[in-house]
Amino acid sequence: MKRILWGITGSGDRIADVLHTMDIIQQREDLKVYVVLSKSAEQMLRRYDLWAELNSKFKKVTRETNANVPFIVGPLQVGHYDVLIVAPLTANSTAKIAHGIADTLVTNAVSQTLKGTTPVILYPVDQKPGEVQTKAPDGIVYTIRTRQVDLDNTDILRKMEGVIVVSSPDGIPRVIDNILD
Repeated sequence: MKRILWGITGSGDRIADVLHTMDIIQQREDLKVYVVLSKSAEQMLRRYDLWAELNSKFKKVTRETNANVPFIVGPLQVGHYDVLIVAPLTANSTAKIAHGIADTLVTNAVSQTLKGTTPVILYPVDQKPGEVQTKAPDGIVYTIRTRQVDLDNTDILRKMEGVIVVSSPDGIPRVIDNILD
């Protein structure tokens, strides 16, 4: 059985789609999904009223205490997990990873995983220039503008060795199939 460590950061953009994709993947008999949350992710999931759903569908959900607790980087480096996925990835975490800052559990996990051979799949929320529609926790759809600095940071991730950037949550299963075959 292949093991996936799935990190969630504090972005609510497409979070329902992310949880749906996670559920599809974890239903496969050949895959086991373990979930790790940033401090902001837990707050965001509660605001979007998805906290109970996440915990009912996934048996192993752990929360960040600090940049190295729970201790996941060692197992990621030595191949205990077959892939690290972070979706959604906030603009803040994207910037940190792009510029080598590893001061949170998720950014540290990505940084340290890339020192080994475990593949990393990232879904940064800021990928399209211009205006983007997103949904607030109350269901209201509103428009935001993507900043150029966030697009530039996502481009840096695309060029990093060992990183696969996906353009949407529903692209993750195909990437997993390609990696694990």
